[in-house]
Amino acid sequence: MLSACVGFSLANVAQAEEGPIKVGILHSLSGTMAISESTLKDTMLMLIKKQNEKGGLLGRKLEPVVVDPASNWPLFAEKARELLAQDKVDVIFGNWTSVSRKSVLPVVEELNGLLFYPVQYEGEESSENVFYTGAAPNQQAIPAVDYLMNDVGVERWVLAGTDYVYPRTTNKILAAYLKSHGVADEDVMVNYTPFGHSNWQSIVSDIKSFGSAGKKTAVVSTINGDANVPFYRELANQGIDAEDIPVVAFSVGEQELSGIDTAPLVGHLAAWNYFMSVDSDTNYDFIDEWIAYTGKEDAVTNDPMEAHYIGFNMWMEAARKAGSVEVDAVKDAIIGVSVPNLTGGYATMMPNHHITKPVLIGEIQDNGQFSVVWQTPSTVAGDAWSDYLEGSKDLISDWRKPMECGNYNVVTHSCGAQQNVATQ
Repeated sequence: MLSACVGFSLANVAQAEEGPIKVGILHSLSGTMAISESTLKDTMLMLIKKQNEKGGLLGRKLEPVVVDPASNWPLFAEKARELLAQDKVDVIFGNWTSVSRKSVLPVVEELNGLLFYPVQYEGEESSENVFYTGAAPNQQAIPAVDYLMNDVGVERWVLAGTDYVYPRTTNKILAAYLKSHGVADEDVMVNYTPFGHSNWQSIVSDIKSFGSAGKKTAVVSTINGDANVPFYRELANQGIDAEDIPVVAFSVGEQELSGIDTAPLVGHLAAWNYFMSVDSDTNYDFIDEWIAYTGKEDAVTNDPMEAHYIGFNMWMEAARKAGSVEVDAVKDAIIGVSVPNLTGGYATMMPNHHITKPVLIGEIQDNGQFSVVWQTPSTVAGDAWSDYLEGSKDLISDWRKPMECGNYNVVTHSCGAQQNVATQ
């Protein structure tokens, strides 16, 4: 009986290894985040189609498995479990908001899945099962504030965000960073609004009043999703332009701008690790492929699309290196893997499951594109833990043997130290 069961099991494994490699795609196709995440679903479908035209991976075709968590954070966990336990996907590419990633995290750890997360986030986290291909705060928020302080002369700060974990934690890091640079508490205004917030009249009026104190003022925006559209409209309605109070956004890219008249927004800023306007042959090839795939001459590309491009290629390279898509084999193989990014350089997976990225500041143009006005001279390695928060600054993450720890305290020399020190 035992030998029969073993034989059945081996037959199943052999069948799985000969069948298609299943790629889970976990992005909201409805609800408040659909404006941003639908494009990422299509990006993954394009990358999979292109790879299948080249013969697939390890001699097997890639099969996308798309689910729609509908901007419903608990549903993200259910859909992730469905992908791993029922559909038996080999890897998941997905999520945008941190609250949805936090929902999925215990599921991928329990079921030993792989999640490639393509959006900038707040840090203060490192999972053995997650690969963070978007920016950590030291790859977006901190350089953006440095630019505003040093190149624009900003002295007063509005930290405006959507009310959930990413903006709140990022703003705690930024508030601590600004304080360490001598910024007084009264020169920092913090405001949070719900997802999908649409009535910005009084808040923008408050921002206008805060910025009239005689000190150069800027808005650091962690507003997410479709709430950005009425926010920018209200800025224009109240006559706030980039010369008066510049806005630097961390979640507004070419996709979000494509739905609004950008003429009144010229000069406002965004900090990302990629813009569609980047001058590189790799980028031009990617844009051509995207336009051909969508059939739309006016289709735009953006930073999270590049993060999926990088993550997908890193996962495939690790699978080739391991000779398998088995989860533990890929986890071992992927650290140190380097693949081209779209800015003309390379991205490398670090031992803390974050990657190296250049940091770019772009100005909004009247055609909905960004003109790069500043960038780091080289790539920056993502930090899982912030240097500016108590309880976090002594932690490092290293998933290589023998450490294999996401929160090692370099003072106490122990693993398992406090996590989520700054999350709500």
